[in-house]
Amino acid sequence: MSPLRGAVLRWRRQADNLTSTVKPSAMPPSNGSSTVSPPVTGGTATEYVPMSSTTVPQESTAEKVAAEVAHKLNMETWQLVAILVGVGVVILGICFCCIRRCFRKRRSKDGKKGMKGVDFKSVQLLGSAYKEKVQPDMEELTENAEEPDDGDSKKEEQKLGKLQYKLEYDFNSNSLSVTVIQAEELPALDMGGTSDPYVKVYLLPDKKKKFETKVHRKTLNPVFNETFVFKNVPYADAMNKTLVFAIFDFDRFSKHDQIGEVKVPLCQVDLAQTIEEWRELQSVEGEGGQLGDICFSLRYVPTAGKLTVVILEAKNLKKMDVGGLSDPYVKIALMQNGKRLKKKKTSIKKCTLNPYYNESFTFEVPFEQIQKVNLVVTVVDYDRIGTSEPIGKVVLGYNASGTELRHWSDMLASPRRPIAQWHTLKDPDDGEKKD
Repeated sequence: MSPLRGAVLRWRRQADNLTSTVKPSAMPPSNGSSTVSPPVTGGTATEYVPMSSTTVPQESTAEKVAAEVAHKLNMETWQLVAILVGVGVVILGICFCCIRRCFRKRRSKDGKKGMKGVDFKSVQLLGSAYKEKVQPDMEELTENAEEPDDGDSKKEEQKLGKLQYKLEYDFNSNSLSVTVIQAEELPALDMGGTSDPYVKVYLLPDKKKKFETKVHRKTLNPVFNETFVFKNVPYADAMNKTLVFAIFDFDRFSKHDQIGEVKVPLCQVDLAQTIEEWRELQSVEGEGGQLGDICFSLRYVPTAGKLTVVILEAKNLKKMDVGGLSDPYVKIALMQNGKRLKKKKTSIKKCTLNPYYNESFTFEVPFEQIQKVNLVVTVVDYDRIGTSEPIGKVVLGYNASGTELRHWSDMLASPRRPIAQWHTLKDPDDGEKKD
C-alpha cells in the first residue's frame, strides 16, 4: 500500500470517529443557519443553547493528505510542499547528470575501438606525408611495425606453381616417352582470377620437335595426362639434351603469356628406370618470343568458297638491320601437298619492330579443299640491296598443331565470322629464305 493511500484511509477513520462522537438530540432549526447544543436540563423546561459554528470548506484529497502529513511533521503545509518540490528538482538533476556522464563514457569507448581498428602497418607504405597527417607521433609504431623481408617477398614472387611428369626411355627403340600428368597452384593471369593453361614439351638444343597439350579452360590446377614420344633419340645423344616443359596461358586475342617452365637435363636423371616426380616452375629467362608475335584473323565462307586473311599487326620482332630495327612485311602463301597455290604480300613498314598493317587478302578455296590446304604466314625483313630474310613464320591448316590448329579449327567451326588470334613466330625453314 502506498503512503498516500494509507494517509487517506487514516483521515477517513478519524472523520468517522468525529462524526460518531457527536449525537444530535434535536433537529436543527429550519433555517439551517446554525446548530444547537445538546439540551440543558436544569428546570421544568428544556432549553436549547445555539452553538455558533461556520460551514467547513470542501478540501481536495491531496490537500487533506498534505495537511495531515504536515501536522504529523509539525510544520506548515506550504513548507512541506516546498521541501517536496526541492527534493524533486534535486533528484531530476542527479538523474540528468548520470545519464550525461554515461553517454560520454560510451562515446569515448567507441572512439577508442575505432582507433584500435586502424592498422598503421597497412598505411606505412603511403609515405611520410600521409603519416604526418594521420598521426604526427608514430615513431614507436614505425619501430614496432614488421618490415617485409626481401627474401620472403622474392620467394613469393617466384612461386609459379608446380608440375608433375613421368619419363620412360626405351633402349630398344631409342625413344623417350614423356607424360605431362598435372600442374597445381598456377598463378591467375586472366581477369576472372583464373588461367587457361597448356604445356609445350621439347628438347634442347635443337627444338625441332615440339609437342603441346590441350588447353584447359579456367583452372589453376589442370590435369593433363597426355603422353608424347620423342623418337630416334640415342642414349648417348640424350645425355646432351635438356627436356623442357613450358607452361603457357592461352589467350585468343593477345599473346600467350608464359607462366613458367621446368628444365630437366637428361644427364642428371637415371633413364634406366621410370621417373615420376614433381618440380617447381621457374621463371622464364627471356628465351621465348625472341622472333616476335603476329596477330591476324581468319574468315571462311563455305558457300562462296572464300578464305579471308586480315593481317592486323606484329610486335617485338627480331632486330635484323644494323641500326637495330627492321623493315618488315608479311607474306601469305596458300599451300597444298607442298606446292604453293597462291601468294600475297602486305606493304613494307620501314624501320619498326612493331608494324601495324590491317590489310585484307582473299583466297578462293572450295569447301572440299579447305581440309587439304595449309596457310603459311611469314614475316620477312625487306632488304633493297641483298636478299630479304624471313624473321619467323606461322603454319596453319589440317596438319598444324597447337595454337595454330586451334585457330584453324575455330575458323571452320564459326563460318562467316572472323576469328582473330595472336601467334608466336617460329623459326623459318631454309626454303623460306628467298622471296
